[in-house]
Amino acid sequence: MIIEAEGLGYTYPGQPDPVIRSLDFQIEAGEVFGFLGPNGSGKTTTQKLLTRILPGYRGKVSIFGQDLRGQSAAFYNRVGVCFEFPNLYEKLTAEENLGFYAEFFDVATEEPRNVLERLDLPVGDRRPVSKWSKGMKMRLSLGRSLLNRPPLWFLDEPTTGQDPAHAVLIRQLIREKAELGTSIFLTTHNMTVADELCDRVAFLVDGEIRVLDAPRDLKLAHRSQLARVEYRNDSERVTRDFDLATQAEKNAFAELVRTREIETIHTQEPTLEDVFLRVTGRDLA
Repeated sequence: MIIEAEGLGYTYPGQPDPVIRSLDFQIEAGEVFGFLGPNGSGKTTTQKLLTRILPGYRGKVSIFGQDLRGQSAAFYNRVGVCFEFPNLYEKLTAEENLGFYAEFFDVATEEPRNVLERLDLPVGDRRPVSKWSKGMKMRLSLGRSLLNRPPLWFLDEPTTGQDPAHAVLIRQLIREKAELGTSIFLTTHNMTVADELCDRVAFLVDGEIRVLDAPRDLKLAHRSQLARVEYRNDSERVTRDFDLATQAEKNAFAELVRTREIETIHTQEPTLEDVFLRVTGRDLA
């Protein structure tokens, strides 16, 4: 296991109630693990604990087979972190930013030019990054988190501020890294991104994991056997629902398909967001 957490909890100083409560989860090598929940549910706090930004947690955490409390500074040679908001030196160029951050590591790092090209960012741009768009800054922050070729990559809302084409590029990069063995801890409230990328997801609400499973298995467990059919009855378009859990409805459905001009058939499968709402009783707002 790359990460093993048992009974992980945390209370901010001066606050009466914990922000996360007794979390148990594991992450394997090459796994994309989604930590999903509404704003304020404890996602970012958990990420900060796992990256040693926040001390003083309760419970046990092991990363790379070693207790997190006992990790040395070399821990950061093996970890990449990209927060939701860009954290860059605005007066420096993109390549100056990457070159500066590369100096923090005691391991071989990526060439800045290669990082920029992979994320569709300009090479040789002499403008300070303060002149770049938010989406470009976010991609640069993402690239910075990959400089040390980390086997463990923490991502917080990685497609925020991206146009559709660059959102696709980032999702492709995440899949590519996972296929090469990188473990990815992805915090998000975007269920579409999580459904596409994650091997497993944890639903976090009020600091507690309500359910943890593969997205497909969650959707299958909450699937409906309702089928909606649109067909022609002479010149009229008709919509009819069939509950395929019963034999009588199955027979009626088969008869309709055999005798009518069918335009569309849709199974009423839940989305991951539908499942989240059913399981937690909460939306993602």
